[in-house]
Amino acid sequence: MGMPSGIGIVDTMIGFPQEGDAIYDFIRRQTRDQASKEMRFPVEYMFKHVPHDLPTDDPVSVTLHEMDKYGIEIAMIGAGDENSRRALQAHPDRFVPSGSITDPNDVTGTVRKIRQEHEEFGIRAVGAFPAGTFPQVAIDDPKMYPVYQTCVDLGIPIFCCAGIPGPRLKYAPQEVSRIDTVMYDFPELVFVTRHGCEPWEALAVKLMLKWPNLYYSTSAFAPKYYPKAVIDYANTRGADKIIYAGYFPMGLTLERIFTDMPHVPFKDHVWPKFLSENARRVLKIGK
Repeated sequence: MGMPSGIGIVDTMIGFPQEGDAIYDFIRRQTRDQASKEMRFPVEYMFKHVPHDLPTDDPVSVTLHEMDKYGIEIAMIGAGDENSRRALQAHPDRFVPSGSITDPNDVTGTVRKIRQEHEEFGIRAVGAFPAGTFPQVAIDDPKMYPVYQTCVDLGIPIFCCAGIPGPRLKYAPQEVSRIDTVMYDFPELVFVTRHGCEPWEALAVKLMLKWPNLYYSTSAFAPKYYPKAVIDYANTRGADKIIYAGYFPMGLTLERIFTDMPHVPFKDHVWPKFLSENARRVLKIGK
């Protein structure tokens, strides 16, 4: 049958157009090659077309227009900037909030921030980018353990980048094998990987088979490049474990994503789970 219509897609990684490129200064301060410092988006070398030309006078409306055009009913966004907070207030039926871990080296401050954002905004998840922290803090670093316990206590998942990072940063903090230790120590934690897990995507599949609360989201990948191991897993034993995530407007347009999407060889029963049901369950949307 192929990709069905009318599902009410949930996008677990979306944002709003922004002026300038200061949002990526936290990456540039670690990179050492000149090209990374000169690129507006420090990972744009990986994408054929980065949507830099979007209007920024009403960024929430721009994203909503794109969501409507491609059938995205609900999107998860950060809660830390003015545009996101305006979107959450004006369109609570279209956006759900996520917190972000900016400096896990400040353990107390990080835990306090998560709890404050949960109380103030009702965040449904927390996002982490281990290779992007400075100094870097690995997935299984003891500094992350209070964060994981806080997520367990609040009943929210963590969405964490895993695999080789796109920015020219050291990859060791995001080795997929590190997830095994975390899931062992926190069996109640819901852990969702971001950004592909490559080149350890087969290991990610093995770990998802092993750990019931481990999931994989497809952020930052055009559907044309979804790893074969992940597609095969979704079509066999992993239909409940793979979650759609885009990357608009950071590196991909929704046009690119949903032009490619119908060609992904998911089986019929996988599509509604991948595009909507798994995210709704993990994020407790509708509860």
